[in-house]
Amino acid sequence: MNKAVSRRSFLCSSAALAAGLAVDFTLAPGVFAEEAAPGRVYVGTYTGHDGHGEGIYLFDFDSATGGLSNRRLAAATPSPSWIAIHPSKRFLYAVNEQSGGTGSATAFAVDPATGALRSLNTVSSHGTAPCHLSFDASGKFAFVANYVSGTIAVLPIEADGSLGEATDVQQHTGVVGAPNGSTSAPPGGFTVVGHDAPHAHFAIHDPQGRFVLVCDLGQDRIYTYRFDAGAGKLSVASTTPVPTGDGPRHLAFHPSGKWLYAITEQGSTVMLFDYDAQTGALRQREIVSALPEGFAGTSYGSEICIHPNGKWLYASNRLHDSVAVYSIGADGRLTHTSQAHTQGDYPRHQNIDPSGRYFFVCNQHGDNIPSFRIHPQTGALTPIGHYAAAGTPACLIFA
Repeated sequence: MNKAVSRRSFLCSSAALAAGLAVDFTLAPGVFAEEAAPGRVYVGTYTGHDGHGEGIYLFDFDSATGGLSNRRLAAATPSPSWIAIHPSKRFLYAVNEQSGGTGSATAFAVDPATGALRSLNTVSSHGTAPCHLSFDASGKFAFVANYVSGTIAVLPIEADGSLGEATDVQQHTGVVGAPNGSTSAPPGGFTVVGHDAPHAHFAIHDPQGRFVLVCDLGQDRIYTYRFDAGAGKLSVASTTPVPTGDGPRHLAFHPSGKWLYAITEQGSTVMLFDYDAQTGALRQREIVSALPEGFAGTSYGSEICIHPNGKWLYASNRLHDSVAVYSIGADGRLTHTSQAHTQGDYPRHQNIDPSGRYFFVCNQHGDNIPSFRIHPQTGALTPIGHYAAAGTPACLIFA
């Protein structure tokens, strides 16, 4: 257990799909939304011996410049490494990814005037090292992925925003992936960690709200669960393997709902799947590297997201400290178009502002969040020279 937690400390859409990317999908290709009014951004961090953040920070977002300013502590809570705004915008939820012991999730009420957070309650996540949280389509349940224990918990959301006791807990069991390396890692890579046991890393519902898809990094599998929204129960519909040792980490649905993309941690690849909305089944169609051609050495895939216009996909790399930019073809296939340095160290999370103009990266080991401008024709990223300071930033969302 301690070894797995240490690995997470080192390696240190979804909620992002439901929050930061859930914008106007009717935009014509290449056209951005109207400029948004100044808004708010929340940033979750690692605290204690896993980091030196203080909890959840609140920033002002200037939609005219892309800058983040006026940092203040919105909530002091242990290692909120993943945070998510409820669809109602009235509540915010955080996992508490602490080293050792049982993990937890905390509910907060959002002050609409100031953005301040008021703690409502904290409940068990029914596993160790929770690392991801998202909502079902109705907003009545939260799904929590517990990395070290390989469990998925379904937590009901009460009328007052507080979290109830789990209605279901799924424990992943069985074989794990290759302990001796990744199938797809670049030459000279040393990516053998994470395959000692099942490790649930990510869980999101599909666009229709019928299924929940879960990455298990340790098992090299993507699970498709049927979700009973009345009872709050999950049942396995199918599992989809990825190349042995590659370690699926996070997922992103295309706005059309036809395609699903996965980033692998040890393989540093992006995988394209056709998605069957009736059965929840995945059909693998393409695998591309998230690293530049000719790269040799060790790097780890981190985060994946799709621009709201559906034309561009972004995949970040830790150790190589870059974001790969791809254009998405009419058939869903990817073409690598550019690679941007993250202007910091160890990118853990990334997000796009609601207008689609700006891109942000949480550089976990760099203690900074740089802003990038998104080119309106190519999707390429250009740093605008603005850096927001935050101790061990792990997750950034727009309010």
